[in-house]
Amino acid sequence: MSKNKIGYSLLIIMILVIILSYFAINPIGGKNREDDAHSLISNMTLDEKIGQMLVAGVNGTQMDEPTKNLIQKHKVGGFIFFTDHLKEPDQTIQFLNEMKKANKENALPLLLSVDQEGGNVTRLPGGLADFPTNQRIGEANNSDVSYEVGTLLGKELKEFGFNLNFAPVLDVNSNPDNPIIGDRSFSPDPEIVSKLGIQTMKGIQSENILSSIKHFPGHGDTSVDSHLALPVVNKSLQELESMELVPFKRAINDGADLIMVAHILLPKLDDTYPSSLSKAIVTDLLRKKLNYHGVVITDDMTMKAIADNYGMGEAAVQTVKAGSDLVLIAHDARKAEAAILALKSAVKNGEISEERIDESVMRIIQLKQAYNLEDTPIDKVDLSELNQEIQSVNKKIQ
Repeated sequence: MSKNKIGYSLLIIMILVIILSYFAINPIGGKNREDDAHSLISNMTLDEKIGQMLVAGVNGTQMDEPTKNLIQKHKVGGFIFFTDHLKEPDQTIQFLNEMKKANKENALPLLLSVDQEGGNVTRLPGGLADFPTNQRIGEANNSDVSYEVGTLLGKELKEFGFNLNFAPVLDVNSNPDNPIIGDRSFSPDPEIVSKLGIQTMKGIQSENILSSIKHFPGHGDTSVDSHLALPVVNKSLQELESMELVPFKRAINDGADLIMVAHILLPKLDDTYPSSLSKAIVTDLLRKKLNYHGVVITDDMTMKAIADNYGMGEAAVQTVKAGSDLVLIAHDARKAEAAILALKSAVKNGEISEERIDESVMRIIQLKQAYNLEDTPIDKVDLSELNQEIQSVNKKIQ
């Protein structure tokens, strides 16, 4: 080969290296997406910003005025659905399509969410084939199967038009008397929970569905159901780091987008506020110590662990002061409105700065943009092929 040809080849290689290095540092659309988010925020009113920080509940099985009001007046960021709202496939997609239509004049698409964990916690209608429990998947201890399960959970949500799954559970089931986690956990071994939970998370994400890992900082060693009362875990940070925090720390390093914070009192970290309202846990532990920069959502604020101890407005203000981005209020539109009014008042009186609100809204916008969320209607649901895939993966762990 001549010297000219060698020189030309080296030049081409150098140009390619420079181009690849540029895009490694500046992903396609990355800077534009950030600019778009800043542009959106600069044009949003305070009411619109606060609305984005709420994930509310719905009533009945079709659009009603309170739900429409939350969308069109308060510009809420999203909604959560339960089994009572999802009776059959056509009704479900019609319900979601109505909500998407009501949101069409708003700047940002809705988060439309369910707890579709598999096992005993499923919400979607239509006779979908059952997945085994996470405990059974943990006993099989097969990463490929966990990823397949996550992928199929993502496909289930996509089929109906949802875009956010509150799964997987990353709690380590270390307490046999735990009344709420049990077989929803992969294992009493944090190594197994980490390995399988992260694969399920990645499987869900692979279908362009948001995955919210839960219940930070770990609900596995509680003996009280936070739906009914406030659990107390008397563990030191060092004890948590050796057990409960292991899966969350690894999931953060592996691309967790959204983390749900539980309602648990950890007196050795914060003897005043439960984790969902605690700056020591949300900001100091999760954001600073674990270096998490994604979106934080509370567990449902209408659960008795919170509702029996705080007013809804008070709890909403405190969790935002603690560092949360999304406030989940899964039941009663009036409670969601109370939270919105309290947050607005807290900004007006200087208790919360508008810059603090902007931080959360920026994270929410960037997450919605990263997944290219849109309020796209769904025409019909076809579950036959999906059921065959679920049955196929089930055979691998029987």
